[in-house]
Amino acid sequence: MKELQQIIQAYEVCKSENKSVALATVVQVDGSAYRRPGARMLVTQEGNLTGAISGGCLEGDALRKAQAVIFQQKSMLVTYDTTDEDDQKFGVGLGCNGIIHVLIEPIDFRIPDNPVELIKKSLSDRQTSLLLTLFSVPNSKSEQLGTIYLKKGNQDFGSLSKVHADFRQVLEKEIAEFDAPQNLIKSFSEYQQLSVFFEVIKPATRILLFGAGNDTIPVAKMAEILGFELILIDGRKNLATTARFPFAKQIIQGPAEEVTNQIETDLNTVALLMTHNFEYEVIVLEKLLTFMIPYIGILGPKRKTEKLTQRLETKGIQVHSDNIYAPVGIEIGAETSEEIALSILAEIKAVLNKKQPIFLREKLGPIHEKI
Repeated sequence: MKELQQIIQAYEVCKSENKSVALATVVQVDGSAYRRPGARMLVTQEGNLTGAISGGCLEGDALRKAQAVIFQQKSMLVTYDTTDEDDQKFGVGLGCNGIIHVLIEPIDFRIPDNPVELIKKSLSDRQTSLLLTLFSVPNSKSEQLGTIYLKKGNQDFGSLSKVHADFRQVLEKEIAEFDAPQNLIKSFSEYQQLSVFFEVIKPATRILLFGAGNDTIPVAKMAEILGFELILIDGRKNLATTARFPFAKQIIQGPAEEVTNQIETDLNTVALLMTHNFEYEVIVLEKLLTFMIPYIGILGPKRKTEKLTQRLETKGIQVHSDNIYAPVGIEIGAETSEEIALSILAEIKAVLNKKQPIFLREKLGPIHEKI
């Protein structure tokens, strides 16, 4: 998410200065690779890069090809095959044992629905979007259709007009019936051997951070690094300040009864209770339980959460623990506030991605699931 935001920022600068750019997108991976489909990189004619499509191995070669795309104003599909042990012959030396297909598209600032503008629209609010990118591996030497369409709620951006009428009907049906929570790649051999990358673009993870003590500052800093949207909430006006939390999108100050009426949530919102104030958190937790959010983390020992639950149950409020994580965090032996923040944010990522934290060396098969 943060990478897309950075690409948009760089794009706006280039647009204001009329500097030609191209967008490189990983659209398909067979086998192992450092980045997955959806990884992107904006390239300027001068050679400046924003974003990444690998761990640094592909960027040099992709830069040269992107500059050619800018010059020719024609899209290109580039394939990097690293399944050969002697992958140095490709000039990249990945050692990933995979095949990576990268689509490189010229960006025309005059087109209101060019690929970057579609991405920009997808991030304009907190609504999940579906972005379509069309490419053909068998016809990689031909100009590619590329990133052409965005579905956002009841709104459509871009156009499928470049697609043959018969295939357009197929795509419209696919879009209408699409309900996968994650990205999907489908091949349509009967339609010019085209493949479609159905990319689900979700809003940034929003963290409702209750607590402005010193131990929450590392959480706020790490959340910013990850591109999370931070809402800081606390009753102590001398602590809940922009000076202490410069990366907070919003700071809400006041008693628990008041602040709970000002928060907004969605399925990409999580909450952290780190106020060290039991009475404050009783009120907050009661309100949070009325929302459909996937994660509520509570700092402190299990006994504290048990007392919170007991207090609410005496009020006739049934507490289900499916989305409550207490004590908060993954067991990594954390001691300092920075280490605890790392533990908490790792747990949030695992929960949102529906992953069971393990050592990767113990995982059977590739690190990433095939799309």
